[in-house]
Amino acid sequence: QVQLVESGGGLVQAGGSLRLSCAASTRYAMGWFRQAPGKEREFVAAISRNGGTISYANNVRGRFTIDTDNAQNTVYLQMNSLKPEDTAVYYCAAAVGTGYTAAYRNQYEYTYWGQGTQVTVSS
Repeated sequence: QVQLVESGGGLVQAGGSLRLSCAASTRYAMGWFRQAPGKEREFVAAISRNGGTISYANNVRGRFTIDTDNAQNTVYLQMNSLKPEDTAVYYCAAAVGTGYTAAYRNQYEYTYWGQGTQVTVSS
C-alpha cells in the first residue's frame, strides 16, 4: 500500500503563490490533479519516476512548476501567479509499476491518490 501525504494548501490572493508537497512511501511517477466544485478532475502536472520528463496542462504552464526531492520521495507543486480559476482541491497521485521515463497526463494511469488539499484563490 502506497501512502501519499499532501500539505501546503490554503487561501491566497490572486497573483500570490503556494507550494504543495506530497510525500510518498517510495519513488514513483507522480502527478498533480485538481477538481473544482461541479467540474471534472483535471490534469495539472506530472513528472516521471526519474525526474527527467515533465508535463504540464496548458492552463498552468509557465506559472506552475513540478519538481521532486528524490532523497525524500517528495514531489512539489510550486504555484505562482495564482488566479481565481485555480481554486480547487488538489490531489497528488502515484503511478505504480511504471517505467522510469514516462510522465502521465491521464488520471487512469495512477493507482494511488492523496487525500487532497484545498487551494482557494481570492480575487
